[in-house]
Amino acid sequence: MDNKTKILDSALELFHARGYDSVGVQEIAEMAGVTKPALYYYFGNKQGLLSTLLNLKYEEMKTAVFGNLDECKDFRQRLTRVAGAYLDYAGTNRKSYLLIMAMFYSAKENEAYQSVKPIVRDFYQRMVGLFEDAWEQLGNMRGRQEQFALGFTGLLDHYILLESQKSEIQKIPEEVKEGLIQQFLYGIYT
Repeated sequence: MDNKTKILDSALELFHARGYDSVGVQEIAEMAGVTKPALYYYFGNKQGLLSTLLNLKYEEMKTAVFGNLDECKDFRQRLTRVAGAYLDYAGTNRKSYLLIMAMFYSAKENEAYQSVKPIVRDFYQRMVGLFEDAWEQLGNMRGRQEQFALGFTGLLDHYILLESQKSEIQKIPEEVKEGLIQQFLYGIYT
């Protein structure tokens, strides 16, 4: 494993365990087995390290969640694919998912929030696009695609956050995924 990867892995472990503000650059460097100058060489500073880490993890999540949607033409099928991939990603990448959530709910002036804000904004816009693309199949949308995206994402996030408090979630059963989709669709079709 190269030094850059060691630093990123160490930063994820420490930021997840104690939060961004509670972790120092020296501690990350020591855990990674590198010097502080090496960390600065790769990332510039602590916020640069965080931004690199978040962008790397977000690219993985975005590919997992929104990749291969072109093969799904039916809205329910697309929604099921997105929900399943999102829940699976959060289950198998628990630390990075929870880190993104924690940072998004931090103080708005915080470096961590500023680093995660563009990622969350892009994810939300992709969710809005999912509903915009389905306007013909969702006759009752009437300009509510943002509301639907917010409700759908909120339902999934709330489920993941509650489950992550109980235990280490790895694979969410298909019947649970189907139940969440059914619950959401019932709400928008009624």
